[in-house]
Amino acid sequence: MTEVRESIEIARPRAEVWAVLADFGAIVDWAPNVDHSWLATRAEGEVGAVRRVQVGRNVLLERIVEWTPGEALAYELEGLPPVVRSATNRWSLLDQGGVTAATLTTSIDTGSRPPQRVIGRVVGRALAKASRQMLDGLRVHVEQKA
Repeated sequence: MTEVRESIEIARPRAEVWAVLADFGAIVDWAPNVDHSWLATRAEGEVGAVRRVQVGRNVLLERIVEWTPGEALAYELEGLPPVVRSATNRWSLLDQGGVTAATLTTSIDTGSRPPQRVIGRVVGRALAKASRQMLDGLRVHVEQKA
């Protein structure tokens, strides 16, 4: 298992940051690397909800596996190359007196053999870049709404 963690501080209260993350189908509004998104299930804001995300020519389905209002959101990513057995993104928010520390942790399972672990690190670097873009986009979007 490879884990990649990226963090950023957002100069807004945690509730404002959470409101953007909680609008699960609207990631296209703030993530610069997302070309299109829509909610694929009626339920939003609960475990099991699914959104469809298009990034370039790649289409991902993201299924919520953790939903703790104001604190954490995690979703499994489906549609990555077959070498990736599973991948999960987990957002966590920490209130720091009007400033929010947002962390995005990506867990990637490509297998336990040495060549698979190397692939996991390569995929991890690519997903870390995507995470940084999402965090930067979230920060800009939330701070400009104020």
